[in-house]
Amino acid sequence: MRLTFLGTGSAMPTGERFQTGLLLSAGEDRLLVDCGSGALHGLARTEAGYEGVGTVLLTHHHLDHVSDLLPLMKARWLAGEESLTVAGPPETPALVEDLLDVHGYMQDRLDLTLRTVEPGSEAAVAGFEVDSMETRHSMDCLAYRFAHPDEPGDVAFSGDSEAFPELAAFADGAAVCVHDCSFPDDVDVSNHPTPGALGRAFADAGAEVGRLYLTHLYPHTDGRHEEMLESVGERYEGAVRVARDGLSVEVS
Repeated sequence: MRLTFLGTGSAMPTGERFQTGLLLSAGEDRLLVDCGSGALHGLARTEAGYEGVGTVLLTHHHLDHVSDLLPLMKARWLAGEESLTVAGPPETPALVEDLLDVHGYMQDRLDLTLRTVEPGSEAAVAGFEVDSMETRHSMDCLAYRFAHPDEPGDVAFSGDSEAFPELAAFADGAAVCVHDCSFPDDVDVSNHPTPGALGRAFADAGAEVGRLYLTHLYPHTDGRHEEMLESVGERYEGAVRVARDGLSVEVS
């Protein structure tokens, strides 16, 4: 399985990072996870391109995770693709239908399949086996854990969330964990974690992952990445790295 970071930024653009988007690839199976502003450009830079990704899985419905969803639909239609599946937490079908009501000319351009993923469920999505759990965020949001029957290694993704031991335990044993780490430790924040809180959650859970990538980085983190890595490392002894747009890693 291969993981490509299409966007590692936040709701406050800096010009350096697109908003959230991840691409999972295993053989011919591909899955786009979240589709924030710029993620479509990131996807176009990959070998798959937007023509080669027929399924989007959303963690939640904040703009910085869904704003390229309709542009993706239009790009696929213009490229001659005929279908798209959009899955996500409850109300995902209503979200897509409401967007299409606003942009009526996109009605019926694609054969759309709209799916709901319930918190705590297991589902098959685009060839991947997906487990989900509810996070701690300002709206309903799901974390996901991905496996593929033909590839070794799991990928866990926190979505947007405060750090807490149950979420760390959800990722325990994954080859790669991608976790929200929006702000440095001196920012008083809720609904997102700081590196100190993230390290404590993993320590309290006794969780271990092969590689932990920090993502969803607000401008407040610029120039402070080493400090953030050290803060996580004071509490959690595993391999921790800062994600960047375009980074592609083999999951093993």
